[in-house]
Order: sequence, then structure tokens, then C-alpha cells
Amino acid sequence: MKESLLHDKGEYSFSTCWNIRRQPGGRAMIEEIAELGFRRVELNYNVTTEMLEEIEPMIERGEIGISSVHNTFPHTPDPDYGTDSVLLGFEDEARRRKAVELLVRSAEYAHRYGAEAVVVHPGEVPIAHADVKHLEKLYHEEGRESDVYRKAWASFIERRESEADSYVKRIISSLDEVGNLAASKGLNVRFGIETRSRPNQMPTLAEAKTIIDALKGAPVGIWYDTGHAIMMDRLGLYDSVGEMEGLMDHIVGVHIHETIGLSDHWCPYVHSGDPNFYDAYLPMIERAGVKVYELKAACEPEQIHESHRLLLEKLAATKQTG
Repeated sequence: MKESLLHDKGEYSFSTCWNIRRQPGGRAMIEEIAELGFRRVELNYNVTTEMLEEIEPMIERGEIGISSVHNTFPHTPDPDYGTDSVLLGFEDEARRRKAVELLVRSAEYAHRYGAEAVVVHPGEVPIAHADVKHLEKLYHEEGRESDVYRKAWASFIERRESEADSYVKRIISSLDEVGNLAASKGLNVRFGIETRSRPNQMPTLAEAKTIIDALKGAPVGIWYDTGHAIMMDRLGLYDSVGEMEGLMDHIVGVHIHETIGLSDHWCPYVHSGDPNFYDAYLPMIERAGVKVYELKAACEPEQIHESHRLLLEKLAATKQTG
């Protein structure tokens, strides 16, 4: 029996971020993921049109299923429309319109591949990356409860909150346009706005609720990235579990990974060595329609198998006691 059959991961999907730098060829990249036992993949934002020339025939032949694509898709080299950008919140109308067009293009690819969702980085408050790195440095060296961290964090949050509303409003308008364009094209996909890995990025959970509530009836919900949410909780941006009230019914999908300190994309339970911490995120995983492991290249196959085994055991136990 093939190794992939021995380790069949069922409904769970796996992001190409794990091996895209190791496997520059599209077919080899997908085959390596399939060997882990995943029948479905998430095509991330670094997948190029050249890779798709090898991947698309595999989709058409049913060799692999696509759960989701990650905007901006396929890869767009322009940093204005990369993963760390103002994107749907651009004040400049031409750039904002281009971001809308690119998201609709991602949705067209998702629909063509039979994917259920598009993962969306909606935008950010444009605060210098060096300022964010300074906060992370203080967190590591002084601790979150230190006076120096609290002072720096208070200054950061004051700036973020003073600028956030205008970006949230433009993101809402952009997603409204995207939803209408997708409907006019008959695209049967949902858009999940992702919890992010830097505190200046959007959305917070409160911002996600504002955006989703403003777009009632639109195919827009939250993409709950567990590892990123843990990081933002540790820095103090929001309560990653308590603030999910009102959002649980709007979870489009999840990225499954754990953090060690502020280092993310590790295998849950296995790399942290903590048998219980990640349990708080099981309800989000259970609720999500699309469940995607988003792991870094350092995660080895046996660690991935063990992490998945533990996750399934935990979820099964939760159902029995629920």
C-alpha cells in the first residue's frame, strides 16, 4: 500500500507554502504533498503561472483537489499587491481598483479549480516594519508585562487606532465590489479575510466582525489562522479565543499551525511540546468548512503525521464530551 494511503488525511488540506521553495516544479510539489496523504491542497500566493502548467492537468485528471487559493493568485511580483500591503484599503483609487481586480482573478481561478474559498489579506495600517520588529524585540527581551513594552505598545496602538477606520471602510467597499463582481461572473466561492501575523495588519477580530456585519449576504467571512491569532494574542492585540464570540458562524476556513513564542507555522502539539495549549483552537477548526495545514519547510513528514494524529484524537474527544 502506498504511504499516502496509510496516512490518508481525509477532508484536510495542505498548503504549498511547505515545499514551494524546495520544489520549483508544480508536479513535484503536488506529488510530495500527496505522499503525505493529502487529497487536497491550498495553492498559495507564490504559485506561478509556470507551475500551474504542470498542476492544472493534475487537477483535471482528479489526481489532486484544490480546497482554496491564496490571494494574490497566481503570484504577482508587484509588492503593492503582495501579502504585506494596504491592498483593498488603498486610498489611491487606481491602486485599490487594481487590488479588487486581482482578487476577482483569484476567485476565477478558485472557481475553475473547484475550490471552496479564497484566502484574503485585506490590508493594513501602513506602519513601518521596523516599528513592528521593535515591538517584537521588546516582547522577547523585556516581556509583555514590562513597563518599556507597555509604553511602546500603548504608543503603537494609539497610532493604529487613529488610522484604522478609514482603511476598514475602504476594505468594506472593496469587498462589496468583489462580491458583486464574483456574483455577476457566477463564481461559487467564498472569501475569507485572514487573521494576520503583524499587529499593524488587518483585521483584528473586532475589525473582522465590523467588516462581515457590514457585508451581510455577501460571501465574506473570516479565515481564522490559528498561529497568527496566537501571536497577536501574545503581543496584546486581541483575545484570540474570547473575541471569537459572534464570529464562529462566519468561519470560512482555518490555517492550522502553532507558534513557539512569536515563531509560527509549526506542527500543533508536536513542536511546542505542550499537550493542551492548542486545545482552545479546536472549536474554530471544527467549525471551519475548509481546514488547511499551513506549515513551514522545517516540519518533517513524521512530525506532520503525528501532529495530525493528535489533532484528530483531540477533536474526537471533544465531540464525545460535548
